[in-house]
Amino acid sequence: MKSIGIVRKVDELGRIVIPRELRRVFDIEIKDPLEIFVEDDKIILQKYNPGKACAITGKITPENKTFGNGDLTLSPKGIEILLHELNTNYLVKS
Repeated sequence: MKSIGIVRKVDELGRIVIPRELRRVFDIEIKDPLEIFVEDDKIILQKYNPGKACAITGKITPENKTFGNGDLTLSPKGIEILLHELNTNYLVKS
């Protein structure tokens, strides 16, 4: 993870301000929904994109990958399930 040298305090309602420069870089507009992820001791904010849900598990994770020119999104677990089914049902039979 890369530090950008910006520190913000949490206000009495638990809010923080995302600097304008970061909102521009990540194309975050007023009222845009953000997803919150937790990984170990980190809090990760990501612009919400419902199209990034895994086609098999329905999970939205930062590790999801898109395939087929963006037509198919899979989580690591979804990839594992798909590979198992392909190997079991299609690739093993001779």
